[in-house]
Amino acid sequence: MGCREVHAATVLAFLSGTASVAGLLAAVLLPNWRQMRLCTFNRNERNLTVFTGLWIKCARFDGSRDCVSYDPQWYRAVDQLDLRVLQFALPLSMATAAAALLLCLVGMCHTAFVSTAPNVKLAKCLVNSAGCHLVAGLLFLLACAICLTPSVWVIFYNSYLNRKYEPIFSFDISVFIAIASAGGLFFTSVLLFLWYCACKSLPSPFWHPLYSHPPSMHSYTPQPYSARSRLSTMEMDMPMVTHTS
Repeated sequence: MGCREVHAATVLAFLSGTASVAGLLAAVLLPNWRQMRLCTFNRNERNLTVFTGLWIKCARFDGSRDCVSYDPQWYRAVDQLDLRVLQFALPLSMATAAAALLLCLVGMCHTAFVSTAPNVKLAKCLVNSAGCHLVAGLLFLLACAICLTPSVWVIFYNSYLNRKYEPIFSFDISVFIAIASAGGLFFTSVLLFLWYCACKSLPSPFWHPLYSHPPSMHSYTPQPYSARSRLSTMEMDMPMVTHTS
């Protein structure tokens, strides 16, 4: 594995994270989190389906794509607890994943354009590329947990609504998009963790999360003082003489 260069695993992780954030954005904007189907027994009327999203609500007749009733102010009057939680959880998950993407990009750029350790005076204040990818993996995992938990809760809350009222509620495609996006975030974090663990065996400080010392300071290991104290001053100053025939 070419750990000192931009590796396919990190590029794949960046693409997977980008696709997951795009999926979260689509799930947030689509008005397809819950359907409420209202059936009528009047032959002169058509059945009505109410599509409920996080921000808007739309009612459509069967066979029509136009909204006969459109409520753009739905986000203010959401009366369903799971959707209210999602209004805060999904944007927070998107922000966390976006920060992880930025760190992942910084780590790849650092790997591509910086091949040596930084200045000795700045070594303890800078994060290397491995540290960027490690923190990005943790942020992707956190974003996955923030997104997945309320998205799965929608399924159980939908069953609760059917038991409490009538079996007219069903979850829609946005639930599957959000869960798939959470799976993509988890896959991205696993890729970054595997890449870091595979490259961790390389000499420090390149694969430590923080620069501890520049590489030149790791090339010399002084002897313990007890070993050097046994040598007399004359022995320490005496040059080594070799004889050749």
